[in-house]
This record gives sequence, C-alpha cells and structure tokens, in this order.
Amino acid sequence: QTQLVESGGGLVQPGESLRLSCVASGFNFDYYDIGWFRQAPGREREGVSCISHSGGSTYYADSVKGRFTISRDNAKNTVYLDMNNLKPEDTAVYYCAADHRLRTSTLQAMCVPREAFDYRGQGTQVTVSS
Repeated sequence: QTQLVESGGGLVQPGESLRLSCVASGFNFDYYDIGWFRQAPGREREGVSCISHSGGSTYYADSVKGRFTISRDNAKNTVYLDMNNLKPEDTAVYYCAADHRLRTSTLQAMCVPREAFDYRGQGTQVTVSS
C-alpha cells in the first residue's frame, strides 16, 4: 500500500516551534522529490517547502524562509519540516506530497500546489494561537 502519513501538528503559541514528519511507504522513496503544502480556510493552497530526492536541494516560500527548515532521511523514508517562530498566519492543514524526480524540472515547480501529485498525504493540523 502506497501512502504518505503526516504527524506532528498541534496547537502552539506564537513564537513556538513544531516538527512535522512525513513518512512514506509502498514506493521507492529515494527517487521522489517531496514537498510540504498548506491549506488554511479562506486562503489558497500554498507550497511551503520542497526537497529534492537526494536532499541536496531545497526550496522555501518567501513566507517561511528563515523560519522553516526541510530535511529528509532516506533510510527512514521520512521528510521533516522544522517550523520555528510560528505565527498565527501559519495556521493551516499541512500535507506532504511526492513527485517522481523526473516529473518537474525545478523544485520551485514542484512546490506549485496542484491536484495531480504522484502521492499525497491526508494532512495534519497546525494551529498557532495565544
């Protein structure tokens, strides 16, 4: 069974941190670029950060640059998103998605939200509120 499962969401206060995890199963993880996306009520989906299949390249949206860090451990089939200095506007459902490394030419293109990823998780809620 091929799937992506996110975890690590929760309720935090502004300025605090969270680590999200995305665990893959059922496909050859090493060949896939992975992205984190988010969807907040009343707002468009946003590509937050993406990482290449090897982990050698990363991309961040301007809204999270300097606060979020994406990483991956291919031995554990896991991608992480470390989120620091969280703000209320970071509140959203965060989900991860995977595309084969040959599908898009750049990570920026990978990070454009769309319906047709190779694989996509169900999401985890992140709420930042005082």
